[in-house]
Amino acid sequence: MSGLHLNNVSHAYDNRNPVLSGISVFVAPGELVCLLGPSGCGKTTLLRVAAGLELLQVGQVTIAEKVVAEGRDGLHVPPEKRGIGLMFQDYALFPHLNVFENVTFGLTENIPERRKWAEKALARMDLAEYAESYPHILSGGQQQRVALLRALAPEPRVLLLDEPFSGLDVTRRADVRAETLGFLKETGVATLMVTHDPEEAMFMADRILVMDQGRILQDGTPVQTYYQPQNAFVAALFGPVNRLRGKVKGNRVETPLGAFEAKNLDDGETVEILIRPEGLRLTLSGEAPEIQAGDGPQGLETGPETETRNGAASPQQPRLARALSARPLGRSSHVELAVADGQGSEIILEARVPGVFLPARGEKILLSVNPRQAHVFPVP
Repeated sequence: MSGLHLNNVSHAYDNRNPVLSGISVFVAPGELVCLLGPSGCGKTTLLRVAAGLELLQVGQVTIAEKVVAEGRDGLHVPPEKRGIGLMFQDYALFPHLNVFENVTFGLTENIPERRKWAEKALARMDLAEYAESYPHILSGGQQQRVALLRALAPEPRVLLLDEPFSGLDVTRRADVRAETLGFLKETGVATLMVTHDPEEAMFMADRILVMDQGRILQDGTPVQTYYQPQNAFVAALFGPVNRLRGKVKGNRVETPLGAFEAKNLDDGETVEILIRPEGLRLTLSGEAPEIQAGDGPQGLETGPETETRNGAASPQQPRLARALSARPLGRSSHVELAVADGQGSEIILEARVPGVFLPARGEKILLSVNPRQAHVFPVP
């Protein structure tokens, strides 16, 4: 099988602490797959196993249809013979070599041809004028691009990236991500990237593998992972969520925000409804409610693929809410509001509204829920 294939990989440190449990991953040539999850979930360990930096204990690793690792005490091809490119978050550039020498450092085959490639690649990444400069004079973004070209110079079949943008400031990170993604798509290399940043995974990945406690919880495209999470952990991984609880009755759950469908769940079962802040539609009291930007991609508007694992919210009638605070965030506004819970108290919700929406404290607001941003899951 061309590309990278990790089959049923398990790993434990000191033979006691399991880090990976039966993970299988495939990355096709030209595909970029992101491993997304919290710190300590096993992302980097899986990357190191693929690279050969960790001795494979259970399972098999195949690169370009060639088995490079197999079980404990089995086959183990060293990293330098696997046909892989490695790039870690610290870049690890050689300070005594100039940029061109860093990029071409690992070349052992087709050297004249690949040196010509390096010259063109430096120009493509706006680094040609720094070819004879040393790493210490480069910005973080420039060092990142040099490290990427060094990893790609030997024409690897597989590229492994571990948090490659974590050392950059927010503004520069967005630019470098876009440049890197465009360049990788031109090379056609199979790329496996580790990140804990959901937005980064959404931007970079063809597929996202969500990991937690050494297991893959969901494998899907960015749109599938965001709009059709398989469980509450995946839904909450993409940022803060509003949480409501209720009991299923007749395939529905009644809440202060209206009734939510609860398909495939038994009557009397306690469930949790997770609603993203951007899934709350807000208008000032007295104004006609409007559908906001971000309600969901057109491809998810109709048909059975729109449903979440256990159902979604039906169209809701607006509820009256009270503004508690509002803060501008540039492209959006963060609004905290209170809604009566029907039992003499209030529930506190957070909303994120596109553009400028800054109601005064105590101002009345009409609130409804975007069905594509509400997800119902059983309480474990």
